[in-house]
Amino acid sequence: MTTYTDPEKGGFHVSQLLSDTRYRAITFQVIVFILLSLVLWRLGSNLVTNLRTAGLTFSFGFLADTAGYDVGQTLIPYSSQSSNWQAAKVGILNTLLVAVLGCITATIFGVTAGVLRLSKNWIVSRLMAAYVEAFRNVPVLIWILIIYAIMTVSLPAPSAFRGETPDSTMLAGLFAFTNRGIYIPAPIWNAGSGIVAGVFVLSIAAVFAYRAYAKKQLFDSGRLLPMGWPSLLILFVPTIAAFFLLGRPVGLDIPALRGFNFAGGIKIGAPLIALWFALSIYTGAFIAENVRAGIQAVSQGQTEAAAALGLRPGRIMSLVILPQAMRVIIPPLISQYLNLTKNSSLAIAVGYADITATLGGITLNQTGRAIECVLLLMLFYLAISLTISGLMNIYNNSVRLKER
Repeated sequence: MTTYTDPEKGGFHVSQLLSDTRYRAITFQVIVFILLSLVLWRLGSNLVTNLRTAGLTFSFGFLADTAGYDVGQTLIPYSSQSSNWQAAKVGILNTLLVAVLGCITATIFGVTAGVLRLSKNWIVSRLMAAYVEAFRNVPVLIWILIIYAIMTVSLPAPSAFRGETPDSTMLAGLFAFTNRGIYIPAPIWNAGSGIVAGVFVLSIAAVFAYRAYAKKQLFDSGRLLPMGWPSLLILFVPTIAAFFLLGRPVGLDIPALRGFNFAGGIKIGAPLIALWFALSIYTGAFIAENVRAGIQAVSQGQTEAAAALGLRPGRIMSLVILPQAMRVIIPPLISQYLNLTKNSSLAIAVGYADITATLGGITLNQTGRAIECVLLLMLFYLAISLTISGLMNIYNNSVRLKER
């Protein structure tokens, strides 16, 4: 007669790794992990052997070599005598600049279009529908090239400003629009300017604090406090007061035509504008559909109940509908932010020096370090994608429906 031994009393047997449901799943995972590790080790070993046979080595020492090429727009000091690593950092910062600006602008376009598409005004809703359908169904590369072509063809060259008074050719005598880009005034930080900047940052925090207080008052007591004009007063009045009390410590470096181009101020190059605007309006069309779906997922009874309490349509949307729709909007919104960041690699089509153009383009061609450059590119996009996803998931957890 065969007897059964209880594992809790009779000890552990190797056969339990496959026969016992408590250990079977772990056993299969360990086996798959070992097999995958062997495959990766084999591929890596084969790569190293082939490189050695071809007389090549796997090294990142090329990053310290002189780059030998110029970059049109940089956020940090750079010249052709800088290292390849410095050029890579320029590309990284340019990519992050487009990603941040694009995500902000695309969100504004998307939320506005998504809300207006549900408008009861037939013309407004049809115009938003046309925007969504037109920009969603044309590849983003085409829009990048179209916007870049419009800028370079329709705007005048800097030489056209020669001999003209600034007020007659520049917007408000401060902004110059040319086929090379847009030139805007740059701030000049004098003594005391840090205090003004600090007051402005504190004013922004105070705006959020006031809006949170107003919302709490509404939920706790039903008291409806104004949001618009108090927020503007809190944001600008303290900063303007500090600016004049400290003797105007922040000045402006206004762009001026010198030679064949503008000097001074800040240049926003045509490639950056084309890439930024194209990615924003393209991604904004997808976000608009996400916003529309999120709003329509909220029960119509919520709107009717809020209206019965006397709330205006704008307050109903901002205080009742959108907060509930966010848990539907955020998950696909994360994907749109990731797509926008990765689509920024199309910058090379208009000559914008992002990380793909610098490290994955010129540096790779000059050094021949294809494996190293591509590996660094993969790691960068993986890191930035995981960072965006992680931050947005934290926000998603804060707005999701919490059960009692």
